[in-house]
Amino acid sequence: MKFENFISGRYLQQYQYKSFSPSKINESWTWEDGKINTLLAEANRKIGALDAFSQNVPETDIFIEMHVAKEATKSSKIEGTQTEIEEVIKKESEIAPERKDDWKEVQNYIETMNTSIKELKNFTLSTRMLKNAHKFLMTGVRGRHKNPGEFRTTQNWIGGASLKDATYVPPVHTEINELMSDLEKFLHNDEIDVPVLIKTGIAHYQFETIHPFLDGNGRIGRLLITLYLVSSGLLSKPSLYLSDYIEKHRQLYYDNLNMVRQKNAMSQWIKFFLVGVIETSEKVIETFKTILELKQEIEDKKLATLGSKLPKAKLLMKYLYRKPIVNAVEIKDELEVSQPTANSLLADFEKLKILNEKTGWKRNREFEFTEYLNLFRDKK
Repeated sequence: MKFENFISGRYLQQYQYKSFSPSKINESWTWEDGKINTLLAEANRKIGALDAFSQNVPETDIFIEMHVAKEATKSSKIEGTQTEIEEVIKKESEIAPERKDDWKEVQNYIETMNTSIKELKNFTLSTRMLKNAHKFLMTGVRGRHKNPGEFRTTQNWIGGASLKDATYVPPVHTEINELMSDLEKFLHNDEIDVPVLIKTGIAHYQFETIHPFLDGNGRIGRLLITLYLVSSGLLSKPSLYLSDYIEKHRQLYYDNLNMVRQKNAMSQWIKFFLVGVIETSEKVIETFKTILELKQEIEDKKLATLGSKLPKAKLLMKYLYRKPIVNAVEIKDELEVSQPTANSLLADFEKLKILNEKTGWKRNREFEFTEYLNLFRDKK
């Protein structure tokens, strides 16, 4: 199937509205647009460099945890959840009551991502895995009454107050099983010669077009991108997430998806997707490099001055890369040291300007690894 000849589907008249019935995608794909070849080559080069970086640099798994936290924050923000990266890395007991619902949704997404990545070691990516991911995502949060882990059995829609004025109405529920089966077959069809990144872009479009769940489709659809890149072997570690790119270009993202449905513009969608892969890969590599420079500077110039405290200081640093906002009680428990030792370490780290005390209080003080945390915050 050529992108240029692709017919994305058709609108079917239902009672007082029209639903979109998408064409199936499990076939070989080609294109005439030379720009796609250029972007594909660049995207493969960038994602290959990112993967090599994540494999060859020590302790990148620790840094990836913060990328997962940022992805969860961004992906949830696209759906209207207002939680900042500083809150995500805190315990529930430290979250203001009025913000706990949003916090829980982001924590569910982190758990969903981590669990799904682990499952890939023993199972292939499948609709069953996506259902399990959806169940994790919706447990105990606002979508818990919307059939967690099950495809919808009623009509949903995007935009608008009702089906009558919706921006987009996905296929009726009776089409979902067949369409999702086709999507799964497409992902695992080794007889068609379609590059992994092209497959990933098409699959994400198709998933969002099917919209198989009553809620959480955006988050599961974005998770699908990373899961497929890992399951296909293009990434050895889950280091690439596109939600930051999508959130920054949110309207363009929706417009490009809709252009496929309305004007069969698959080529334009794929170009948008590949640019996202390129820009995100570059950004993650740059962040990793900055982290390593920061790590080296701290270890060589700052921690080296601590003498006998150095072993505990190194353990504290390792913890800070996972959780860059801490307090004395937490350090005491994590490092298994006395309270005076924890206080002394924090005082040393503050003096060395590794940590900043953020509360201004004499008790229950909170310390932030600001220079590191800023790498994952939104740039103003």
